[in-house]
Amino acid sequence: MSEHVVLTLIKQADKAISTEAFDTLMDFYADDAVLVVQPGQIARGKPQIKEAFVAIAKHFKSTLTVTQGAAHVIEGADTALVIMETHLHIAETAKPITRRATYVFQRDDTRGWLCTVDNSYGTDLLDAE
Repeated sequence: MSEHVVLTLIKQADKAISTEAFDTLMDFYADDAVLVVQPGQIARGKPQIKEAFVAIAKHFKSTLTVTQGAAHVIEGADTALVIMETHLHIAETAKPITRRATYVFQRDDTRGWLCTVDNSYGTDLLDAE
């Protein structure tokens, strides 16, 4: 069975994050997408999402590399829920940080699959409340 197109897009987006190609990264998001920056902080829309990624890169001194592990895609009604291991490799830490992320993608008739919700914290957000 071939890889779901959304997983391919996520890998491309991870490469854009890792290389700090933030203009390219914005192509993966819907105009009104949301990004969980950290528990309690959400970026809304492409301008805020780009600004958040620039700040994240600065925080990690441009040493962040993002990769993915196990993943499941559940698709229905032109929407895809992605449950995935996200690995954050940071130069200052020996072991990567692994999160169980959740992403929501929606199929656009002209632009294809676009991320509408980017939550690298996944269900860990429940622990932050």
